[in-house]
Amino acid sequence: MQAASATTRPPLAAVREVSDEYFGVKVVDPYRYMEKFTDPDVQTWVRGQADYAASVLKRIEVREALLKRISELDEGAPYTLSVVRRWPTGDLHYLKRLASENLNKLYFRPAGGEEKVLVDPEKLKAADGPHVSIEFVSPSPDKRYVAYGLAEAGSEQTTLHVLDTTTMKDLPETIDRIETAYNQPSWLADGSAFLYARRRKLSPSDAETEEYKKTAAYVHKLGTDVDSDAVVFSMDATSRAPMTETDFPSIALTAGSDWMIGRIQHGDTSEVTLYSAPAASLTAPAEQIPWRKICDAKDEVTEYTVHADHVYLMTGAGSPRYRVVRTSLEQPSFSSARTIMPMGSAVVHSIGAAKDAVYVGLLEGASETVVRVPHDAADGAQPELVELSAVEPNGYVESAEPDVDGVLIETASWTRQGRTYAFDPIEKKLTDTGLTPRGKLDDVPGYEAHEVMVTSHDGVKVPLSIIHKSGLKRDGSNPTLASGYGAYGHCQWPYFSPSRLAWLERGGVIAIAHVRGGGEYGREWHFAGRMATKPNTWKDFIACCEYLVREKYTSPEKLAGQGGSAGGILIGRAITERPELFAAAVINVGVSDALRMETTTNGVPNIKEFGTVTTREGFEGLYAMSSYAHVKDGVRYPAVLLTHGINDPRVEPWMSAKMTGRLQAATASDRPVLFRVDYEAGHGVGSTKRQGEELRADEWAFLLWQMGEASAETE
Repeated sequence: MQAASATTRPPLAAVREVSDEYFGVKVVDPYRYMEKFTDPDVQTWVRGQADYAASVLKRIEVREALLKRISELDEGAPYTLSVVRRWPTGDLHYLKRLASENLNKLYFRPAGGEEKVLVDPEKLKAADGPHVSIEFVSPSPDKRYVAYGLAEAGSEQTTLHVLDTTTMKDLPETIDRIETAYNQPSWLADGSAFLYARRRKLSPSDAETEEYKKTAAYVHKLGTDVDSDAVVFSMDATSRAPMTETDFPSIALTAGSDWMIGRIQHGDTSEVTLYSAPAASLTAPAEQIPWRKICDAKDEVTEYTVHADHVYLMTGAGSPRYRVVRTSLEQPSFSSARTIMPMGSAVVHSIGAAKDAVYVGLLEGASETVVRVPHDAADGAQPELVELSAVEPNGYVESAEPDVDGVLIETASWTRQGRTYAFDPIEKKLTDTGLTPRGKLDDVPGYEAHEVMVTSHDGVKVPLSIIHKSGLKRDGSNPTLASGYGAYGHCQWPYFSPSRLAWLERGGVIAIAHVRGGGEYGREWHFAGRMATKPNTWKDFIACCEYLVREKYTSPEKLAGQGGSAGGILIGRAITERPELFAAAVINVGVSDALRMETTTNGVPNIKEFGTVTTREGFEGLYAMSSYAHVKDGVRYPAVLLTHGINDPRVEPWMSAKMTGRLQAATASDRPVLFRVDYEAGHGVGSTKRQGEELRADEWAFLLWQMGEASAETE
């Protein structure tokens, strides 16, 4: 395959058909060879596609103006900040990025004192190497040490380092292959050692699907050889807590508690298995640690939090909108756990234990509120509502620490910047912490957001959030970008993004569809959009887009759809099922070829969300959700921009490559199909601020061009 000139046309992908048969169904794959992504011919084609896409996007007249405006908007506030740890003394560890900076830095601020930079990733990159980003931060209880993870170029391949804050130098030991998805290092109370989870080292002959198997939790004592670290929780070392090779084990210690939690994450499914054991037993051989089961996967616990000798569990067992129960860590029993918050009309969305109480996030549609349940509350006591109405109707717990009274609450809105408030449980009031700085774009007048309920294909009502200029004329002429996700039970709640103004101030509309597969209405909403029920996800999205057209917010000529990662299923199937409904679409790091997901590194952990081709029902579900398998020759597809970071560890870049090749060959329209490749990015995690700005400018310029709102230079 030869790369064509970047200024003429994208390089043609050779067709080399491979046929598979699943339960009597023949599936033809014309670009299977692209799965050998490092093959020189495949890489030549990908580079040609990347160069062509870059040249086309650069020639769209509005692109530079958009990039400049997005950059200005991103610098509207002096900095962004997220709290890592609040200490009883009032000290803070946090991640912070100045408006002029590209990456978060780690800071420490003593109570009433001046902040100090502890870790600056800009200074840690190799002279000519890719950027590195902070993946996690875990300070020791005495604050002398900080365990932190670094990964290069969005790869999420994380190496753990330990900073000694008295010398401001790293300790000699480093640990690679850190598993960060479901845990972070947890320090022993005396700060002498920490627990961590690590993926096993593969040999050159091992298949890539083996990478996430047989993960183990270790204990590392400072100053010792990493290779001698003892395994304390794993499939092979812990018969009292049985697990499979595809489970992710980890151990967590909690301030103020003498107990540790052994957590088993079953792939990418939400339900966990939990065990407790005395923290003091860490000195014993792994097989002798007296683990006691707290809950099993069948108990449908998706989140937990510890206070002293008890654990709070968020469970969907018999409660599709979830409830909160509490049990002892010394003698845990899920069956006899005390219900401290029964299921109600709102979805229990999150829990966090502070010193004084457990704080519970409640979700209704796309709106979240917070309630407080004191640890010593009597049976049947009503939860206390944390009153947010004076500051913002929506809010969520940003930080709850087991040794600190009260919580930090972040308020949220589609059109205004939220604030970080400290809730005082004695005074029952919120105080602005100042951690979210005032910015010139915090509350720009002239914009509004509202939520409507849209009837989907089967009569189910789906929430749709719509953001636009006040007084918008609904005549079908407004450039509209609709997005959705719909997987893993994740919710899309309100948040303010200043850069959205670059779209809205041009008269554009932004719509967020809260489709099934997400968690906006609890467990049933999630399960109504996974595996065999996955078609509801994109059919809900289509219904929301039809509503936007019917109500004259926009028209098919001015409508675009977008989805990323698992949301790539949503947008990919929306354009293959209803291509005439969209002028354009953006697929970011998308799962396009669901039938082949299981062959990838991250495919096996996702079986419980998407299914497996080894069963008839699993195959039928995966085939239905595979956009690549549903591209048909001779169909007039909308313009499509596919984007991918070459270092993506979650969705293989060949997914986007195959979808690009198939769409380019099949479409009967004259609309472009572009493959934008970032060679210093992955799934989006760890990208720099500038990378994000460039991506958004490319996306929006492409969409405005295809909506007739901008033109492109031609050769």
